[in-house]
Amino acid sequence: MTEVHKDFINSKNFRVSVAPMMDWTTKDYRFFARLFNPNIILYTEMVTTGAILFGDAKRHLDFNQQEHPLVLQLGGSDPKDLALCSKMAQDWGYDEINLNVGCPSDRVQNNKIGACLMAEPDLVATCIEQMQQAVQIPVHVKHRIGIDDMQSYEEMLHFVDTVAKTGCTYFVVHARIALLKGLSPKENRDVPPLRYEDVYRLKQERPHLTIEINGGIKTVEETQQHLKHVDGVMIGREAYHNPYLLADLGESLWQLPPPDRFDIIEQMIPYIEKRLAEGAPLSIITRHILGLFQNLPGARKWRQALSGGQAKSLDDIKQATKNMKEAILRTEAYIADKQSES
Repeated sequence: MTEVHKDFINSKNFRVSVAPMMDWTTKDYRFFARLFNPNIILYTEMVTTGAILFGDAKRHLDFNQQEHPLVLQLGGSDPKDLALCSKMAQDWGYDEINLNVGCPSDRVQNNKIGACLMAEPDLVATCIEQMQQAVQIPVHVKHRIGIDDMQSYEEMLHFVDTVAKTGCTYFVVHARIALLKGLSPKENRDVPPLRYEDVYRLKQERPHLTIEINGGIKTVEETQQHLKHVDGVMIGREAYHNPYLLADLGESLWQLPPPDRFDIIEQMIPYIEKRLAEGAPLSIITRHILGLFQNLPGARKWRQALSGGQAKSLDDIKQATKNMKEAILRTEAYIADKQSES
């Protein structure tokens, strides 16, 4: 981790991050996302301790150096395993480590991972304590505002206070409860109502803690509004489907010059060439860049050209890029003609 990354991560300024999302926030997406904004915090997908300790650690932990600042999100509930994986993550070069206490899927529940751990704050505290003892980089928690019968603000506060006794000062709070019995993971992202006021209240009552809010946030304006109440904002699926939002955030929050979408494709080409040389299928890379031209003329044809295995080579990507340029120029010319007529 460079000194620049360290200073940024540890600064008291607001933070904006892209949420960890299974199958989505892969290293290919993260390389792409970084091109839009150098200040956004990026997260890996959740990686279980078992996958690291008993699987292919290199496959799960490797990343591109351009991805910094980067957080590894771990899934697990065994303090010793989490401590060992945390040390591995630090040695691998990650900037921070986050413990998943928010995922509602049946599979992780059965392995005592994710949101079900909210019911065991003492265990989470033990995990965080041992993770902190194993590393020098920040360790923090991403959790829900509640689960099942544990839905009150007071119960969430008890969870946070229990974990905070370890010295953990940073909490990412998904502002929905998780109903572990009866709702699918997808439904748990949409059905339980958002309770942003609970997260705001947590920050008000525990001002010494760094609180980042997550859940249903899709625009620059919403991000700015939340930052009036909390220390950070985590954006999920909107950052994937409409990645230029990250550039808009850079312009509004950090006064960064907005990057050109076609420059981003130019920067992606050598990266794609490298990944293809490593044996990666083109389709696992192109699926992450489908949203590049979201809301622009020609965006649908761009998605069609690159999805479903339609793109067979870099030449196909270059041709789709050329078609996008022409579609945008035609639209601009049409608008200019209409304005001159009026």
